[in-house]
Amino acid sequence: MKEKTYLNWYNKVGYGSGDVAGNVVYAFLSSFVMIYLTNTVGLSAGAVGILIAVSKLFDGVTDVFFGAMIDKTRTRLGRARPWMLYGYIGCAITLIAIFAIPTGLGKTAQYAWFFIAYTLLNAVFYTANNIAYSALTSLCTKNSKERVQMGSCRFIFAFATSLLIQSVTVGFVAMCGGGANAWRLVAIIYAVIGLVVNTISCLSVKELPEEELTRSAREKEKEEKYGLIEAVKLLTANKYYLMICGVYILQQLYGAMINAGIYYMTYVMKNESLYGVFSWAINIPLIVALVLTPTLVGRWRGLYKLNLRGYMLAVAGRLLVIVAAYMGSVPLMLLFTALAAFGQGPWQGDMNAVIASCSEYTFLTKGKRVDGTMYSCTSLGTKLGGGLGTAVSGLLLEVSGFSGTLDIQPASCIRMLQFMYLWLPLILNIVIMLILSRMNVEKANEKIRAGLEFQR
Repeated sequence: MKEKTYLNWYNKVGYGSGDVAGNVVYAFLSSFVMIYLTNTVGLSAGAVGILIAVSKLFDGVTDVFFGAMIDKTRTRLGRARPWMLYGYIGCAITLIAIFAIPTGLGKTAQYAWFFIAYTLLNAVFYTANNIAYSALTSLCTKNSKERVQMGSCRFIFAFATSLLIQSVTVGFVAMCGGGANAWRLVAIIYAVIGLVVNTISCLSVKELPEEELTRSAREKEKEEKYGLIEAVKLLTANKYYLMICGVYILQQLYGAMINAGIYYMTYVMKNESLYGVFSWAINIPLIVALVLTPTLVGRWRGLYKLNLRGYMLAVAGRLLVIVAAYMGSVPLMLLFTALAAFGQGPWQGDMNAVIASCSEYTFLTKGKRVDGTMYSCTSLGTKLGGGLGTAVSGLLLEVSGFSGTLDIQPASCIRMLQFMYLWLPLILNIVIMLILSRMNVEKANEKIRAGLEFQR
């Protein structure tokens, strides 16, 4: 039986454009906040790393809190769209604040300024916006193919934005005069762009009415209200949710190590402009893979095989990057970086569809709809993994003897940068591949449905 369709092409593209706004914040922050703080403001990489790690303590609570709030929200705009729309205003303000630390303040005040702005951005505003944005995948359509298409559109925009941010920001800051004032101006421009695009994306889709989301009277009767504590219990009882959280966190740790490539290019390869070149080698293959993902899902009849085989390719690619790096061949490093990125693409494209299946698993096993809360894994993974990755990067740089005032770093720092940029991404990809080998939630749902049909 053919699934009912809910969306037109412009709904999918409009929805996907929302990750332009998300990555104006996230790509800019994750790629450049550390080098801004160490080389422009003059803060210690280790101290910044510790502050970011402490800030992450707030994130787990706020993710589940906002997820539960979205599930309970009932407005003219729907459940998720109000949080997406208004949450981004705070994102824009706090992003500017992070890149506008007054140079005249004492060091203690500068650390405090950064910690407060960073925590508000990640634990409050980005959380509300990102969980709501992700939850729209299950609130705007019940068609599994459309959910994959929404995810693919979303991440095409995400990686294209990341590519643009990573490629132009260093030159953009220099064009604006360099120094603290230039970083602040660039942050303001990015924040305004994000605010406009987020609003357009939010208004380009509509959430389904409650009676449409609740498929039958029997299902509606089966639903029960739940509080924050119950929401946590529902999530932790779902092994697939925990797997997705784990993969998301590891992916963001991976991304943080790749973003540390700006240090690797500057101090190991002696050419900071290569950072933008490698960004092309990462993001273009990801975009190509995302375009192909909906077709490949249909051809392989599901998400599990596609995701697992993709990450097997990613592991092989990163292993070959290491070989090429020790050979001293930049062209081969670019080629194998692209191969690894292509393998990672399918999971990025169909991840929201996997989460929707994960939410269905909770309903089938527990009888409760937790769509908004389930999508907390996207924000939790992004912020916890990305934040910890940035923190770990800072701490590793600190223990290696890195100093932003030195043009030539000590040998211990060079070895650490090689470990961070070459070996850690390979290790993280191997662990992700092993988790994905156990994440066949589609098959689990089919078995449960078959059992329920048999009982009838």
